[in-house]
Amino acid sequence: MLVFGTEMHIVTFIFSLLEGLMFVFLLLGYLNWPDDRPRFWYLILLLLLIWYNVTGGLLPDPDYNIPIYIQNIIAYGSGFLMASYFPFYFYKAFNLKLLRFHALYGVPLFLLVPFVLFFVVSYSIQGDLAFAVRYGIIVPFFYSIVLLWAIFRAIRVAYKGNRQKKHYIEEIAVYTAVAPWGSMTVIAYFSFGQLTEALFTNLGFLAVTGMFIFKSIQQDRNAINKLREISTNGIRPELFAENCVRFQFTNRETEVIILLHEGYYTGEIASRLHIAERTVTTHIQNMMTKTNTHGRLELLRKLEYEIFEV
Repeated sequence: MLVFGTEMHIVTFIFSLLEGLMFVFLLLGYLNWPDDRPRFWYLILLLLLIWYNVTGGLLPDPDYNIPIYIQNIIAYGSGFLMASYFPFYFYKAFNLKLLRFHALYGVPLFLLVPFVLFFVVSYSIQGDLAFAVRYGIIVPFFYSIVLLWAIFRAIRVAYKGNRQKKHYIEEIAVYTAVAPWGSMTVIAYFSFGQLTEALFTNLGFLAVTGMFIFKSIQQDRNAINKLREISTNGIRPELFAENCVRFQFTNRETEVIILLHEGYYTGEIASRLHIAERTVTTHIQNMMTKTNTHGRLELLRKLEYEIFEV
């Protein structure tokens, strides 16, 4: 069943609509907390999936005033782009360090280069889409198997240290989220229908979404507990100051963290220090990098209560 007289299936349309609403909602949250890096990486993944659904659903269509070969390049390109970003997302958002080589070098070499050579250059010159699909998918297909194994191994290593029941469930959920990704090259090669393609890619994405929401709830609960602990036990200003020195904060970073510690928001800190809000956010992100933390409350917690040998 198609919608609005286009080539888009109703299932693809529903997924795109729901994901678009989700993107707007999460974007508003990110604008309030611009140092929330996991949310940032997730927003990019969500945007790429929406683009993939829209282009895959609407293109190619001879009624558009765009050459068919360009429409096909855009449609296949959105799939390659999303498939290429997926390992990078898991590398950054889940801190799977074993994926660094694949995310930064392997994917561009074994996924994007074949796309450019066969789907952009060869297809543009010869106009033979079947040839581009037949030979342009070969390297990505075999590499996707290698990469799928690498992702599974990285997940296994990341969760190896904690084998509690809830972590087993979380680990299985991550496997479920990754598995459909490995089918994308098979779908592209055999040209399955739009419905099958939409179900495979979006159901895998729903598992990723479940993981993101689960981790967000965990972080929110931890944040609430930390706030309660701060209000109950008070703070240790001397240790706070010592840790600012231990982690080698610059003078400006120290000024920012002191105001943040006093409860000021990003805009208020920027106004007091006569700097841009983006500069404040950059300083906070730099401090989180130095302290290996992933949120403002976690950063403050580390400076207030814990002693580290740096």
